[in-house]
Amino acid sequence: MKESLVIGKLLLLKNIITQDILNSAIRKVNADNETRNLESVLVDDFKIDHDRIYTEVAKLYAIPRIEIRPEDLSEADVKEITDLLDLLPKDVRSQAVEKRIIPYKIKKRRNDSLIILASVPTDSFTKTIAEFTKAKRYEIVYCPSVQIEKLINLTQQDGNEYLKILDKAEEEIDINAIEETDKQDDQALIDQEINKGALVYLFEAALIESVRTKVSDIHIIPYDNTSVDIRFRIDGKLQLWKRKENVNPQAFLAVVKDRSNNVDRFKIDEAQDGFIQRDIDGYTIRFRVSILPIVAKQHDRHYESIVIRILDDRNVITNIDDLGFLPQARKDFEKAITAPQGLIIVTGPTGSGKSTTLIGALYHVITPEKNVLTVEDPVEYVITGARQIKISYKNDFENAIRAILRHDPDIVLVGEIRDKATAETAVKLANTGHLTLSTLHTNDAPSAVSRLFKMGVEPFLLAYSVNLILAQRLVRKLCPKCKKPLTRDKAYMVTEYGISEELVEKGTIYEPVGCENCRNTGYRGRLGIHETLYFTEEIRESILNAGKDVNEKEILMLAKKHGMLTLRESGIELVRRGLTSIQEVISTTTG
Repeated sequence: MKESLVIGKLLLLKNIITQDILNSAIRKVNADNETRNLESVLVDDFKIDHDRIYTEVAKLYAIPRIEIRPEDLSEADVKEITDLLDLLPKDVRSQAVEKRIIPYKIKKRRNDSLIILASVPTDSFTKTIAEFTKAKRYEIVYCPSVQIEKLINLTQQDGNEYLKILDKAEEEIDINAIEETDKQDDQALIDQEINKGALVYLFEAALIESVRTKVSDIHIIPYDNTSVDIRFRIDGKLQLWKRKENVNPQAFLAVVKDRSNNVDRFKIDEAQDGFIQRDIDGYTIRFRVSILPIVAKQHDRHYESIVIRILDDRNVITNIDDLGFLPQARKDFEKAITAPQGLIIVTGPTGSGKSTTLIGALYHVITPEKNVLTVEDPVEYVITGARQIKISYKNDFENAIRAILRHDPDIVLVGEIRDKATAETAVKLANTGHLTLSTLHTNDAPSAVSRLFKMGVEPFLLAYSVNLILAQRLVRKLCPKCKKPLTRDKAYMVTEYGISEELVEKGTIYEPVGCENCRNTGYRGRLGIHETLYFTEEIRESILNAGKDVNEKEILMLAKKHGMLTLRESGIELVRRGLTSIQEVISTTTG
């Protein structure tokens, strides 16, 4: 704790953190029984820029700092790093990749000292790396994690293999043969193209790159008759990763289907769902595959769209403090999920992080004394301590929901409230002593009340079964490397939303710029904004008194009286804190 206080005072002196943030971070360190240090709490929980903190930590401990441009390294340099990594056992190498700590080179002029690059220079894991490389001496050098990540991508054998083979084996396809294949629908010619191998390497490379660059979804779409697009969804936005030209789109789609489980390549006129599993950088990663037939310009062509969801268990949030709630929302959410019974509903569009929030909630309340059951379709992440029911044609969603009532549950997660029957079951569970969690598709929290009412749930049951309705969205976080203060001439952009000109003049309101660190988007990572409608007695009374329709405006007014922030207000608070831009909040909360 003494070291944390010294580091905290240093960061405070450098204006990297405020006194309030320091006090809150120290409380978190104490609450965690010091299993995490102050630096990691500031980076993970308070989203303070990693490089700014650890640059100061390195200076404090007299650890040198180095800037590396991986693209400028020679082949010999890359080979030396690769050879050093190969000396590590698989599990140690995996930890090194995860921790962003890698052996860099051996300095012959320094008594054969091993130079170790570390994004967290105080991590004791550096000693483990030195032991396995059998270095007599080693030196720790601080290097920004972004640069180490690029080095890893450049030197990891598993990732390099497909990209290198692709560069060497890529063959130009005869366009005339493609046209002939399309006209004749000759499966033999498609097979011939597939067997050339480059398409397989491209697909496997895409899977690896998607995991390493923290992509949520891969989209594979025919671009025209002789090319196909591979797009990555990063921070909620689709970006073109590669356009493969001079290829028959059907051939590439067939490669994806062949390498997916539970998918038939020869079914081209119906939707299919499958899955893929790969070991990448020492971790088992699952991919969910969705295939849909789509229309082509020429009626005799058969095209499909493929979307692959990346399911990386390392991205699962198990601590509700990491969900990014503002103080009142955090208080109401924890109060709702720690109640012995009641219904908690998370609402928002696809991709707004509903499942992530529910999983975080479950991990907060799971204990060995509680029987936790989940009914999801599909099950995306394995939740330690829960019994997750697999949906199949013999045990469909409705049957599974009915069955859990006889399975002695304490806590139940219902993946989605789909209709009146599901809604009534969720309400019944909540009213019979079970804590029940589920999702619903509505724009905000008050409209979720109307939706349940219109589904046919009785006002009395609705009023007294629900603990809380949470609406949420994800906004992109400003890149800490390139964001710049909003200038006074642009103050009009934020003042109309309640942000004072004084904050603009202080330089604490930012706008995006774009740099290498954020792929020139101006944003890196995402944050949640929340609207927490906690069911107070006044709100329950309003629902009980509803006639033909629930009065959403009255519910909103009562909730704001209790301290609820709307989605937009929550987003604007993040703008005040310098975490996102006003443009991002407005675009995310419009409609």
